[in-house]
Amino acid sequence: MAHIIVVGNEKGGAGKSTVSMHVATALARLGHRVGAIDLDLRQKTFARYLENRATFALKEGLALPTPEYRDLPDVPRDQLQAGENVYDRRLSAAVSGLEGDCDFIIIDCPGSHTRLSQVAHSLADTLITPLNDSFVDFDLLARVDAETNHVTGPSVYSEMVWNARQLRSQAGLAPIDWVVVRNRLGAQNMHNKQKMTNAIAELAKRIGFRTAPGFTERVIFRELFPRGLTLLDLRDIGVHNFNISNVAARQELRELVKALRLPGVTVDF
Repeated sequence: MAHIIVVGNEKGGAGKSTVSMHVATALARLGHRVGAIDLDLRQKTFARYLENRATFALKEGLALPTPEYRDLPDVPRDQLQAGENVYDRRLSAAVSGLEGDCDFIIIDCPGSHTRLSQVAHSLADTLITPLNDSFVDFDLLARVDAETNHVTGPSVYSEMVWNARQLRSQAGLAPIDWVVVRNRLGAQNMHNKQKMTNAIAELAKRIGFRTAPGFTERVIFRELFPRGLTLLDLRDIGVHNFNISNVAARQELRELVKALRLPGVTVDF
């Protein structure tokens, strides 16, 4: 059975597709067979990223390690069982179509609450939640007392993850390994960063997730998207002298993949 990695957060702009693409291609470069599904049926940023990659590789004659992408197949209504949700069947069919040929399947969720996202979370062996280092984003995980900065209770997204965990438990499946990834950490505003660190540490103990460092805000991520490239592809396109920012970004990716503790993965890039 493939190990399913779900990248989810109910807020746009947290870096889900960037994380999905870099983790997926990193695993492919490490020799693993990787499948990819994009559940944002409107924007399809992850799908577009992979489409750009295929187009660029073909144009330049490059053999870039690439996940195998699958759209959600259409399912005629007359093929549904009584009471069966069409989106459940479409997601199940996409996952089943990849499972036999893949070691890992990465599912990128939309930045909003949808039926597809909810079902995908219940399939997750590993759940990655990218989070901008801001209390605006943190509010999706938990409510915080404005005076003391102490966590007063879980919020909407945490409750959805809790429900997904309950469904997995009832089905006799292994617990979700939930990893909250802090993105866009900056050197400025150290006081706010420390408050975020304290709040996340408190919440992690209460609702059961691990934390991992994510990606610093860098121009290179915006530059790579149109060609479908990642930090690990730069040598393939003739970039051998990395600047300090690129070296630091590769190190961030290396540390992220290590922190995920995925089965059978040895990070050597």
